[in-house]
Amino acid sequence: MKYLILVPDGAGDEPLEQLKGRTPLEAAKLPNINRLAAQGLVGMVRTVPEGMAPGSDTANLSVMGFDPRKYHTGRSPLEAASIGIDMADTDVAFRCNLVTLSDAAAYDDKLVLDHSAGEISTAEADELIKAVNETFGDKDKKVQFYTGTSYRHAMIVKNGETNYDLTPPHDILERRAGDYLPKGEGAGFIEQMMRQSYSLLENHPVNQSRRARGLKPANSIWIWGQGRKPALDSLADKYKVKGATISAVDLIKGIGILAGVDSIDVPGATGTIDTNYEGKTRAAIELYEQGYDFVYMHLEGPDECSHQGDLQCKITALERIDERIVAPLVEYLESSGQPFRILIVPDHQTPLRIRTHAGEPVPFVFYDSEKAAGEKAADPTRFFGESSGEKGLFFDAGYQMTDWFFGREAE
Repeated sequence: MKYLILVPDGAGDEPLEQLKGRTPLEAAKLPNINRLAAQGLVGMVRTVPEGMAPGSDTANLSVMGFDPRKYHTGRSPLEAASIGIDMADTDVAFRCNLVTLSDAAAYDDKLVLDHSAGEISTAEADELIKAVNETFGDKDKKVQFYTGTSYRHAMIVKNGETNYDLTPPHDILERRAGDYLPKGEGAGFIEQMMRQSYSLLENHPVNQSRRARGLKPANSIWIWGQGRKPALDSLADKYKVKGATISAVDLIKGIGILAGVDSIDVPGATGTIDTNYEGKTRAAIELYEQGYDFVYMHLEGPDECSHQGDLQCKITALERIDERIVAPLVEYLESSGQPFRILIVPDHQTPLRIRTHAGEPVPFVFYDSEKAAGEKAADPTRFFGESSGEKGLFFDAGYQMTDWFFGREAE
């Protein structure tokens, strides 16, 4: 049996007036996914436990088979594992975004314009993070900054604390920075670095070059997502599969690495709507050909479009996933002669209305080649969308859905 979990990040949404009461999933043309839905099963799943922040960390832990209430320690330590940082048990990792702030005179009055600094390239970001580390890194390596991917980077604090109130920048777009600065006992050093980073980065040669090319400057760091290294169970032991993750996002790679599966890097995989779809598809097929049983493929595009508040971008991202990922992968799996199961599920909602994550249940599609209804028995009322999913199965926890997907009895 071959297994594929496909995660269109942030695809879940709300009915929109401009779509005549449909959601983006329902408005997008998804013939390949909807064929699987019509011949398989649909439903809704709560990927973010009630009371927990609706982040990609909690949601993807859940979809990958882990109870976030038990395993979640913070977002950044998962990303640190992907970067290759060897954390001690007493280390605390923080996510360090490169962001774009407005040019108001006082730092407090600056608006958070872009949580990704225009999806800055990793090469440019590396120069900026090196400058940040030279300025704020501790000579005794108590505080160190590490380059990740694009705008996503890491700060490690030796023997650090975690009891700070830190806000993700994608939650406060177009809002005043001063209202969301670090809070909590001892958080002053984080706030000070964020404030001082503006004068360090605003006129850095990288940003001068970006402005000259009409691009957004990465003129501040924004620190959040603190946590210690978690201990995840092995997916190979739990589900008896040889698996791999395919994603441009360090968070997903890190969860996979800590869960004992391989992380596959695809050239041109950007985490945006313009990612290398064909490269990701080829990588998945090659893994199956090499004897892997399980691929967890994550596509960030719909989420990034939602953060930008761009409806057409989100629909286009979904349609590209259907045409350039799902169609060729299903064709390969059907021609392989081996039984296979596919689960297509967003990690969480990212409603265009609020431009950030939400914790409401999301729809899923499940297809089992051995149990699929024939073409004549297909039910067109089953499709990949919220209104269809609400009439199907319901899982109160993502990890319970994943156990069911692998045919494993929930503990």
